[in-house]
Amino acid sequence: MRGATFNISTADDGTIRLSGRLDAAQEEKAREVLDAASGPTVIDFSELSYISSAGLGVLLRAQKRLMEGGNGLKIVNLSPPIREIFEMAGFDRIFDLE
Repeated sequence: MRGATFNISTADDGTIRLSGRLDAAQEEKAREVLDAASGPTVIDFSELSYISSAGLGVLLRAQKRLMEGGNGLKIVNLSPPIREIFEMAGFDRIFDLE
C-alpha cells in the first residue's frame, strides 16, 4: 500500500517501538532490528495500526530465537483489533502480552 508508513526504533531502555503498518513490505526492516535483540525484549505496539501475517512471522522468528536462550518477547500496548489477531492465531499462548 503506497503511503503506508512504518517505523521501528529502539528506545534508551531497550524497548522496541513499532508504529504504522507492519506488513510484507516492511518485513526486512523489522527483521533487522529484531535480529539484533538479545535477552528479554519488550515491544511496544501502542502506535502500531496494522500487522500482517508477514509481520507475525517476523515476531515468531525472533521469539523462537530468543526462547532458545531462555528469553523472549513481551508485547505491550496492543490495540483491541491487533490483540484479536494474536488470539485468533494462538499467539497469545506464544508471546507474553500486556
